[in-house]
Amino acid sequence: MNKPSPSVPKGIYPTKTKIIVSLSFILVIGFYLISSILTESFIFHFFAKIPNIFTLIGDFFPPDWSYINQVWPKLMETIQMAIVATTVAVIISIPFSLLTANTVTTNTYVYQLMRFILNILRTIPDIILAVVFVGLFGIGAFSGIVALIIFSVGILVKLMSEIIETIDMNPTEAIRATGGNGIQTISFAIVPQVLPQFISFSLYVFEINIRASLVLGLVGAGGIGQLLNKEINFLNYPAVSTIIIIVFIVVVIIDYISSKLREGLI
Repeated sequence: MNKPSPSVPKGIYPTKTKIIVSLSFILVIGFYLISSILTESFIFHFFAKIPNIFTLIGDFFPPDWSYINQVWPKLMETIQMAIVATTVAVIISIPFSLLTANTVTTNTYVYQLMRFILNILRTIPDIILAVVFVGLFGIGAFSGIVALIIFSVGILVKLMSEIIETIDMNPTEAIRATGGNGIQTISFAIVPQVLPQFISFSLYVFEINIRASLVLGLVGAGGIGQLLNKEINFLNYPAVSTIIIIVFIVVVIIDYISSKLREGLI
């Protein structure tokens, strides 16, 4: 009796899927080549400039540790900017989060209007906001704080409205059925469900504001970024290296503390 010949193993993916994947890969490569040609930017340019990177690193080291006394005041200003901006943004975002959640705001026109306004705020980069407010209020921390407030409100409202839309509505309906008003419904049915996430998002936005305030300082919006921009313009690279190292250490510490706090909340 002849043994049955082993069947030829079939491919993991069907032929149609392989063709689609191959065409997609070719399309992506084609877009890359066209974009590289039009922008005159190719990946080998990076490798060709590697010697310049080592030269720049040599200019940055060793850091000028005597410059550290000038860093601390501006670093404290950066942290204070982030604290003020985050605190104000948290307060402002509470009513906006409720107005942009369709489970709370039943008026379609109010809901759509608030979503539209918040979408506009989120589309404006923080550095553009800083440039605008520096032009309005002048160089300094106040311009940066206002820019960070608007930037933070856009993030917080987006995150919180989505959380509010996914909460359990049974407690809300129970309070309304027993004659509770809107404030009571929000206080006893919505807030207990979203408070841990709200605090977590607020800490996350505070981390973002620490980093963002560094960039905003480059356009004159106060903080340590303003000091960094000055030293870069003066080509004082050892001082720049000192600023970068100190900022890196502080940001890592803040991220660690914030992450531990968020782990305890959620």
